[in-house]
Amino acid sequence: MSPHPHIESLTNWLPDQGDTPFVISGPCSAENEHQLLTTARELSLLPEVKVLRAGIWKPRTRPNDFEGAGVEALRWMQKAKAETGLKLAVEVANPAHVEEALKHGIDMLWIGARTVVNPFSVQELADGLRGTDIPVLVKNPLTPDLKLWLGALERINRAGVHRLAAIHRGFHYFEKSPYRNAPMWEIPIELKRLVPGLPLITDISHICGRRDLLQPIAQKALDLETNGLMIESHYNPDIALTDAAQQLTPAALKQLLASLIVRQHSGGFEFEYKLEQMRTEIDKIDVELIDLLSRRMQVVDEIGAYKKENNITILQLKRWQHIIEDRLSIGANLGLNRKFLLQLLELVHEASIQRQTEIFNRTGQPPTSSGDA
Repeated sequence: MSPHPHIESLTNWLPDQGDTPFVISGPCSAENEHQLLTTARELSLLPEVKVLRAGIWKPRTRPNDFEGAGVEALRWMQKAKAETGLKLAVEVANPAHVEEALKHGIDMLWIGARTVVNPFSVQELADGLRGTDIPVLVKNPLTPDLKLWLGALERINRAGVHRLAAIHRGFHYFEKSPYRNAPMWEIPIELKRLVPGLPLITDISHICGRRDLLQPIAQKALDLETNGLMIESHYNPDIALTDAAQQLTPAALKQLLASLIVRQHSGGFEFEYKLEQMRTEIDKIDVELIDLLSRRMQVVDEIGAYKKENNITILQLKRWQHIIEDRLSIGANLGLNRKFLLQLLELVHEASIQRQTEIFNRTGQPPTSSGDA
């Protein structure tokens, strides 16, 4: 697939910070003036933090949840900028938000995941941004849909915005995961391949959803050549009105940033892209292996029930010997290590014996003797 032809004239507007990552940080929500200013003051002491972020208008699932302080919070942001020198970033979801943010001297805007899923909303924002020269950061949509993400970036770019960036904040899906939103690294990597000049910022807070997961995800993002990090910080996360579990104190953020290694990528982007492609292939194969093991155990259960019904011993020694000889021979022809394959076969065999033993024990003891499924 060739580089994306519909996002043009991008300006490289993110500063090069050398051995330190470019960091956007601040509370999930601007809750009150004291909270915002206290957090901003502490963040301004961290040299990596260049931009103060805060949610002014919060798109909440339930109407009774805290939905942000609105325009008043923009005045708090102005005070924070005047005192600390930090640039300001806020989320906008409609043209009225854009108008107010520009009126109050906000330095950059981001479009949230819930807005990106709706092309009508994105187009309204694009129309509201026409004629401005403010940097715009576009988060990925909730679902793992690269075309939808690209479409939002295209709409903003066609409105004349050339200081663009993408924010990778993870994707919602229904499989069990330790993360609030699965990173699915292959998607932002593909985005960078399609639009090489587009800066990519990783929102590790929304990927993780928990403070204890932030460090490895931040390091992974840097290792994949992300251009910056967005990390939520609150002077006292325990009293935060939104997303308390994923926010760090500025002191804890300082420790996190100090632990990160900014590596030199001697292989360049193409190297990382190819490596992630191969890792993604391994992930897919692992899922197939697990599915095959599950199907094998289902057949093991059927064999166990059939043996019990016919009063046959669990272990059939000749069958087990045949499996070992046959599978080791196949594995040798495929270049697999004999010791590794034998250990794997023994693990599977042990699990098979255990499952069939449980079947026999449901209504009585199994016949004496030993053998495989």
